[in-house]
Amino acid sequence: MADRKSIELIEKLISFDTTSRESNLEIISFIQDYLNDLEIDSQLVHNEEGTKANLYATVGDANASGVMLSGHTDVVPIDGQEWDTDPFKVTRKGNRLYGRGTSDMKSFVAITLAQLPKFQARGLKTPIHLAFSYDEEVGCIGVRRLIKIIKDMPVKPAMCIVGEPTSMQVITGHKGKRSYRVHVRGLEAHSSLAPHGVNAIEYASRLIAFLSDLAARIADKGPHDELYDVPHTTVHTGTIQGGTQLNIVPKDCVFEYEFRYVDQQDPQALEDKIRAFARDELAPQMHAISSDTGINIELVNDMPGLEMDVDAEVVTFVKALAERNDHAKVAFGTEAGLFHQRANIPTVVCGPGSIDQAHKPNEFIEMEQIDACEAFLDRLMDRVCAN
Repeated sequence: MADRKSIELIEKLISFDTTSRESNLEIISFIQDYLNDLEIDSQLVHNEEGTKANLYATVGDANASGVMLSGHTDVVPIDGQEWDTDPFKVTRKGNRLYGRGTSDMKSFVAITLAQLPKFQARGLKTPIHLAFSYDEEVGCIGVRRLIKIIKDMPVKPAMCIVGEPTSMQVITGHKGKRSYRVHVRGLEAHSSLAPHGVNAIEYASRLIAFLSDLAARIADKGPHDELYDVPHTTVHTGTIQGGTQLNIVPKDCVFEYEFRYVDQQDPQALEDKIRAFARDELAPQMHAISSDTGINIELVNDMPGLEMDVDAEVVTFVKALAERNDHAKVAFGTEAGLFHQRANIPTVVCGPGSIDQAHKPNEFIEMEQIDACEAFLDRLMDRVCAN
């Protein structure tokens, strides 16, 4: 039976519209006040504009290394989605709680907060660290500022559990991601004189075709990791804009692509191959008509993957808390890769709710998942508390 305090805090956190384009300061202020009432100090790490913040706190001895529980406070937009209920007000139907962020991933944050008085009452011999971030949904942007602080701390967490929705399964790996924006600069001409111009859309299309062929070769030749649903690196073009009207040879074309790569794939080698094709094959043909043309490939976001040894202490520890012997990998990205690679903190992903519900209209979490997360934290208390 879920703790009433957990439900109350889920309802409260969902009520804050923390869509990534909005500020998260209101929810962070609420969490900070809640921690202050428990006499738990916290620090904020703001974005450059001061409109958003990460929160970091330690429950117990701040001079000792402990277990970090991590979650993001932002959610994806509801724009264009048809909801049957108010997405920013929790609605219970049967055994489900509906609302934006119930699954991804405010429930984990709320349940964690609800259990803190129990940790305190039992007395901590090993501290619990809290890390709540902003802008995870737009490329794990916010947590990078927090990681810069954590990695230089004299005492940092010994391990981290990121509570993304995994149905409480222990996740030891996720793919890395690099995303790019490409600007193809052509030369305008009347369409009746098309050979005198440089068609930006056509050259963009040739580069996109190269990406598609590269994706097919990787799918066929690998490397492969069968623990993933899609067991190989993917290359995907997601947006494209170009041209002004049909009778003008288009001067500009902009498109975006990404690759999500398995650990055995070298992302820099992929990037170099794409840049070489644009530089050595396409650009000379464009320059033969006009030296003012060209292709600019901009790296927009680099999100490292996660690859934990299944025998690592954090893996066996969290499996015991989840009372599971199995583990898996997921294709979606999380902040876990950043904590592990940039802060050198061994990290796994394990949290309540299903990723199948994330980002969709009528997002929900099952009550049994809340129960399972509370039981998980109860077993954590058995490990880190003196009584």
